Amino acid sequence: MRILELKIPPVALALITAGMMWLSASALPFLDIRWEQNSTVAIIFFVVGGMVAGAGVLTFRRADTTVNPMSPDSASALVVQGIYLFSRNPMYLGLALALLGLCIYLSNLSTVLFLAAFILYMNRFQIRPEERVLEKLFAKEFRSYKNQVRRWL
Repeated sequence: MRILELKIPPVALALITAGMMWLSASALPFLDIRWEQNSTVAIIFFVVGGMVAGAGVLTFRRADTTVNPMSPDSASALVVQGIYLFSRNPMYLGLALALLGLCIYLSNLSTVLFLAAFILYMNRFQIRPEERVLEKLFAKEFRSYKNQVRRWL
C-alpha cells in the first residue's frame, strides 16, 4: 500500500472529502439530523480548524522549513515550538476540525463516514510516512518529541 503514501495533497483530500460529504448529504436526506444551533457550532469548528491549521503553517514559515506535505524529506528543521507543543500535526488537525464543522453544518449521518475515512487515510498514508522521514532526518530529537507530544491532540 506504499503506493498511496504521500500522493494526495492533504488540502486536496480535504476538498474531495468535503465534496463527498455534500453529495452524500444531498443523496441521503433521510439520514438528516436537524438541530437549532448546528450552524453556529459548525462555524465555530470551521473557524477553530482554520486557526489551528494556520498556526501550524505560520510556525513552519517562521522556522523557514517547507510546508509541502508531499516532500517531507526536504524539511530543514524539526518544528517543536508554538502549536507544535500540543499537536504533532496541527495542519491536519485543523483540516479535520473544519471537516467536522461541515459534518455539523450538513447534519447528516453519512458525512461522519467521510470524516472518519479522511482521518484514517491521513494517519496511514500521510502522517506515518512523514514520521518515518522525520525519524531518519532528525533521529533522536524526533523520537524525543514524538514521545512528548500527541499525534493529533
